[in-house]
Amino acid sequence: MGELRQFKLPDVGEGLTDGEILQWLVAVGDTVTVNQPLCEVETAKAAVELPSPFAGTVTELLFEPGTTVDVGTPIITIDVGGDAPAPAPAAAPAGGASEPAAGLIGGAAPGGRTAVLVGYGPRNTEARRRPRRAVHAAPASGPAAEPAPAPEPVGADYGSGGAERPPLLATAPDATVKPVRHGGLEVGRQAEAHARTEAAAPSRPAGPGRGRARPLAKPPVRKLAKDLGVDLALLTGSGAGGVITRDDVTAAAAGPAPASAPAPALAAVPAAAAAGERIPVKGVRKATAAAMVASAFTAPHVTEFLTVDVTRMMKLRQRIAARPEFAGVKVSPLLFVAKALLLAAQRHPMVNSSWDEAAQEIVVHGQVNLGIAAATPRGLVVPNVKDAGRLSLAELAGALSGLTETARAGRTAPADMSGGTITITNVGVFGVDTGTPILNPGESAILAFGAVREMPWVHKGKVRVRQVTQLALSFDHRIIDGELGSRFLADVGALLSDPGTALAF
Repeated sequence: MGELRQFKLPDVGEGLTDGEILQWLVAVGDTVTVNQPLCEVETAKAAVELPSPFAGTVTELLFEPGTTVDVGTPIITIDVGGDAPAPAPAAAPAGGASEPAAGLIGGAAPGGRTAVLVGYGPRNTEARRRPRRAVHAAPASGPAAEPAPAPEPVGADYGSGGAERPPLLATAPDATVKPVRHGGLEVGRQAEAHARTEAAAPSRPAGPGRGRARPLAKPPVRKLAKDLGVDLALLTGSGAGGVITRDDVTAAAAGPAPASAPAPALAAVPAAAAAGERIPVKGVRKATAAAMVASAFTAPHVTEFLTVDVTRMMKLRQRIAARPEFAGVKVSPLLFVAKALLLAAQRHPMVNSSWDEAAQEIVVHGQVNLGIAAATPRGLVVPNVKDAGRLSLAELAGALSGLTETARAGRTAPADMSGGTITITNVGVFGVDTGTPILNPGESAILAFGAVREMPWVHKGKVRVRQVTQLALSFDHRIIDGELGSRFLADVGALLSDPGTALAF
């Protein structure tokens, strides 16, 4: 047997503590190359693919799809012995492994840099996704199924939770380390170097992970099961690899029902409601819950409200959308709210600040990193546009559209999720007039933008039908006094009511 190495779930940045394995992209017996995606993992911020730091043959998958795994826990074992294909050798490093070829992880790349992620540099090999197989290695529970002990060492597995664990990839990386972005994942060179050179250490048996394994089914099948009140965990899939199919769900829904029973969806809903449901808190939901609790019980919130006639803004929106520089760009009411906020923040810079509890200082930020709260299938995320104040209206429109589309696709980069200084939440898209938003941690203000409605309004001494919206500004009262918060909100309202006042700012 060759040399076995285990790949541990790494901290991909922003203090990740665990992740859910959504699917394996390889199977036991597959030959993998450096840089080849091994699995897809859902973190608190996005779904990302983890590349292999080793070339060799997969000998064991330590967790089933749907399992939540702690950072530092081994998730896969790869035989990197002489039988496995390896990159073109160069001078052997201290760890004893061959130097990767150009274009692979750790190998040379254009410009004298080092390739550290999938797709960096020239593609020397082709990584293919293989269909999920029926047999997946799982952690053994009985003595008869105990695997043979792996030869020493089982090292070079970055993401370790021990004392030699590589440093977390914080938002302020070391000046000598240049992180490389890939599909919402930022991994610094120090993590790859650790994967190749970490000292040999005895293997540690992997635990079964936290949380139960999620049944294998495609999203449309899951939705059908939810509509019919069928618990997928109780079904045995008839598809390839144990995947639950539509026929499995419909058969389970129709089986116990009497001949004269009404439609399955109508009959199953009360039963499901009576039984109740317990949903594990993980991923984006877990991160959001922790952030909101920390914010609500740390910063003293104050919320002020303002009703604004935005008829002129809506007419300006139509004229702006017809201009050639805005062709192909979504010109939404949110764009004008964002621009108004940015102009008002220039007049009142204290609003764009944060509270440093350790230093007992107020940090007034030099640029506005504008966060936009976005509802996604995985929960609420708040990506931000860096230095939004420097952008023209057309550039801001493109940045907002790209930010929300990427967030809803679950591919937001960790760097785009951190460093926000002030946030807008657009509750109007749900037909809601207003609310009392909770501050994003580390920020001092958040503006809620409500629905734009036609309402009776006194205009030029007469009651007329006008387009009206409501604004709600929540702010940290440790930083922003009532006067400052009121002036800031009034300026935003004035800019939306009469966009021409922007010339006076």
